[in-house]
Amino acid sequence: MRITDVEAIYVRLPEVKNQCDSGQDALIVKVHTDEGITGIGEVDSAPLAVQGMILGPYSHTTSSGLRHLLIGEDPFETERLWDKMYRENIYAGRFGVGIHAMSGIDIALWDIKGKKLGMPIWKLLGGGFHKHVRCYASVLFGNTPDETYKTAKHFAGEGFTAVKFGWGPMGKDAATDVALVASAREGLGDKIDLMVDAGLVWDARTAIQRARSFSQYEIYWLEEPLAPDDYEGYRRLTAATEIRIAAGEEESSRQTYRRLIEEGQIDVVQVDLTRCGGFTEAMKIAALAADHGRVVANHGFTTYINVAAALHWLNSIPNALIAEFVTQENTNLREFITREKIRAKDGYLEVPQAPGLGIELDEQAMAKFRL
Repeated sequence: MRITDVEAIYVRLPEVKNQCDSGQDALIVKVHTDEGITGIGEVDSAPLAVQGMILGPYSHTTSSGLRHLLIGEDPFETERLWDKMYRENIYAGRFGVGIHAMSGIDIALWDIKGKKLGMPIWKLLGGGFHKHVRCYASVLFGNTPDETYKTAKHFAGEGFTAVKFGWGPMGKDAATDVALVASAREGLGDKIDLMVDAGLVWDARTAIQRARSFSQYEIYWLEEPLAPDDYEGYRRLTAATEIRIAAGEEESSRQTYRRLIEEGQIDVVQVDLTRCGGFTEAMKIAALAADHGRVVANHGFTTYINVAAALHWLNSIPNALIAEFVTQENTNLREFITREKIRAKDGYLEVPQAPGLGIELDEQAMAKFRL
């Protein structure tokens, strides 16, 4: 089997709101083979930058469009192809967009392998830890505490055992921050776990103050309160609070994950397979976390391709904690991209059992959003 083509397809809602919601557009990757098997993947990044990284031409030995590097290759050789893409685009691809682009391709390559062998990806990865994975409903804070309360009340009746609120007006001032968390807890009640995603808004001293203020509301974790590279700040924060500190969705390199774990001392390592290098690299990041006694969770606020990939990965590692499941209701691109619509039941997601990712594109519906 040989790779014959790689596509990078940009899809976007007609109206993109000014909010931290990466589910409003997406970069879909398709890898074609000479046996008629096509693998699919996704990238959560700056879509047109990733598209250029994939479809751009060869420039020289350490700067090349990724499609150029893959034509004619064997899609089963995922480890070698990961290394080839990294090394032959090392000028632009060591971090960020370059690794993001590789992520979508790597997911698609594993999808091809699973389809060819008639096996789900988690089985190819040696997994099988779960039949179902506990998930949390992931939603943005309301613009006001009252809006947040109403949203929390809604999800408290949807069967979830955990809900995460994030971004929005968080970081405006101390009173607003505490009021948002208080209203979320009031709406959820005492039996549902509450996660808070601060959205990179504070310095270490402020984050310590907020963690102390939030502790009365028994939050499950405090996510990304600091700038991604503030490893010293994360170390100070984790030492100052008993609340779990979660971070990692901004990362695209195993090296920076190592720094977050060893220098920042974070508790929950969050990995987005559509940003970190796909399955090939995510397995190594999970092993790195396990070696340091850390649990991992996925990040995913985009389409069901991302969700499916995360479920395969979480089912393949022993230190999986919980799955993120986006439930933001005022943007719904995810409902049009794939034939399968993943749904939570009683706070759990079923692990896919079909070959490959176990999810396929809805080409007709997707065409309406393609740019």
